[in-house]
Amino acid sequence: MLDHCSEVLQLMLPGDDIAALRRVIDEHFAPSDAIISTEPFGIPDVFVSDMDSTMIGQECIDELADYAGIKPQIAAITERAMQGELDFESALRERVGLLAELEESAIAQCLAERIVPMDGARTLVATLKHRGCRTVLVTGGFHHFADPVAEELGFERVIGNRLAVHEGKLTGGLIGAITGAAAKEAALREEVAALGDNAVSLATGDGANDIPMLAAATYGVAYRAKPKARAAANGWIDRGNLTSLLKLLEIPEHDWVLG
Repeated sequence: MLDHCSEVLQLMLPGDDIAALRRVIDEHFAPSDAIISTEPFGIPDVFVSDMDSTMIGQECIDELADYAGIKPQIAAITERAMQGELDFESALRERVGLLAELEESAIAQCLAERIVPMDGARTLVATLKHRGCRTVLVTGGFHHFADPVAEELGFERVIGNRLAVHEGKLTGGLIGAITGAAAKEAALREEVAALGDNAVSLATGDGANDIPMLAAATYGVAYRAKPKARAAANGWIDRGNLTSLLKLLEIPEHDWVLG
């Protein structure tokens, strides 16, 4: 047990069969929160996170669709995309197309009425920033949502998709390149490169389009994730909230910065 963080059990084991270790943990300790590393743990230099169902408890496009009266149709497409059953870009364009003619004002209403930070999100971001970690929110969702969420949670950079708007209504289209799996991984690698070869990175996400980012990070942590994303990560949070990451990184609770 770590003296200052008694909920965390740290195991130092011989060998390098990570897959076998994962199986044992899942068979005997599920649900669990864990990170498996072949190197000593360190505080991340950069934290890159997904937004929907990771930093917030909702899928923004699904909630926005409710204001257009088509939530079930869009939510079904979202779920298949997150499971990795549909191409993300095609699924995104299809869902956005269904929102054509929705009043832009519905976005602000949705933000106020539906969008809630995930438990522990503010404390996680504030504590990492206090330790000198750069924080980046990267989402397959939209700047209309991500910009205010990032400001509320304290992220320093935001990367996402832009909804096209004309005369106060959504056109059903997007502006610019799509932020999907490749863009998320590229954002992580760009941030790491700017900090130097020895930079320690932390990434969190829950869906299929987070997989390359999670796999590229020093600590890729799947948060309450879909099976494919969880399998691709070297860490997972199935049990606790986002502050479990601070415990796993050996940051004692008395050093947390409450957001």
